[in-house]
Amino acid sequence: MRNMNNNTLIFTATYNEIDNIKDFIDEINKLDCKLDVLIIDDNSPDGTGNFIEKKAKSSDNLILIRREKKLGLDTAHKFAYNYAIKNNYSYLITMDADLSHEPKEIIRILDHLKNTPFVIGSRYILGGKNCMKGWRLLLSIWGNKIIKKILSINSTEYTGSFRGFDLKKLHNFNLDLVKSRGYSFFMETIFELDQRNIPIIEIPIIFNERKHGVSKIPQIEIFRTLKNILKLFFRKILNNKKNK
Repeated sequence: MRNMNNNTLIFTATYNEIDNIKDFIDEINKLDCKLDVLIIDDNSPDGTGNFIEKKAKSSDNLILIRREKKLGLDTAHKFAYNYAIKNNYSYLITMDADLSHEPKEIIRILDHLKNTPFVIGSRYILGGKNCMKGWRLLLSIWGNKIIKKILSINSTEYTGSFRGFDLKKLHNFNLDLVKSRGYSFFMETIFELDQRNIPIIEIPIIFNERKHGVSKIPQIEIFRTLKNILKLFFRKILNNKKNK
């Protein structure tokens, strides 16, 4: 249940994050700002949901939604966005639960949201850094470059989930507009914001390797993303023709 004194909702989705989630919650609670934390757990077999449920009983700002099975990051983010609107939050900040995003950066995102409706933490602008290694680093770097080249959107970061939304200013936008599934959801969110002339404001962040556990991105996601880039490219062409 919402703490009515808090106007910011922090959201993350979990699946098998038992080794990270305690530190994640503790780090957010160290921040000197009024916020609630919404976690959607997709029935993690490692007990992540059970831990959060116990933690929530002694907390007045932690909210847990448990789902019966893995239903995808896209559906979790859409649920969180509409939950934030329904419960009259002013701001929504989304991030990863594996501590690859530093919770202290929430303060900077909130500062920027005072002047703009959308903020994204970027690994690829001056001051940012991506601490991934090997093929995952190369895939991230070149994937974002390819997206930028094909879609011609003024951004350097399309696939990161560390994002801030001013829900009171985004009247003509909702994550339900995004149709792509899986990790392509993050790319299409940027596309939909750009199509509505909502500025993509980036701030530099350091993206750390996850503290514990392994990446859950399936290799088939590469091909899905390429397919979805082309779909968005042709949509942009059609939209431009209609607007002429």
